[in-house]
Amino acid sequence: MGNIIKEIIKEAERIKIDCVYKANAHFKAAAFWSKLKFLLGIPITVLAAITSGLALSIYHEVAGLFALLVSILSAITTFLEPNEKQNSHFNSSNSYRTLVSNINIFCKVDCAIETSKPLLLNRLKEFEIQRDELNQNSPFIPSWAQKKAEKCIKGFKSKNHVYEILLEDTDLQILKEEAQE
Repeated sequence: MGNIIKEIIKEAERIKIDCVYKANAHFKAAAFWSKLKFLLGIPITVLAAITSGLALSIYHEVAGLFALLVSILSAITTFLEPNEKQNSHFNSSNSYRTLVSNINIFCKVDCAIETSKPLLLNRLKEFEIQRDELNQNSPFIPSWAQKKAEKCIKGFKSKNHVYEILLEDTDLQILKEEAQE
């Protein structure tokens, strides 16, 4: 494998690492918004049910207080939009993970069987463009989510986590032969 191909792989791995961190950070943010959605939604539902029962009883003051709480919690939920933020972060996480998978295949398979350096370089540029588009279109990652993701990833780095596709030499040989046919 030539020096240029090694440099292409090195740059692709750098993009991949960036995407792994962002995928995990978005996943941590999505998990937070999911929890918040339930922390706000369940009390709203319960308080609304209690309020409607109390409104028919003699406890009108308590019903009024509960109605006020339901209104406040509903306003907070509407303002924060936890469901929308959860979905947005989750979709971004999945998009980054897809890019990570594609880069893995590129580094482990395409670079092993493809000899056209301009073609490999074009693929690398496509990965850079995809990552840049994801960066622009993804929601802001809170710093706490980034820190949690970094801590999580550092724990897995030495264990060949899910982001690595390990191919035996025989598998690479089979892929090379299939590519030549």
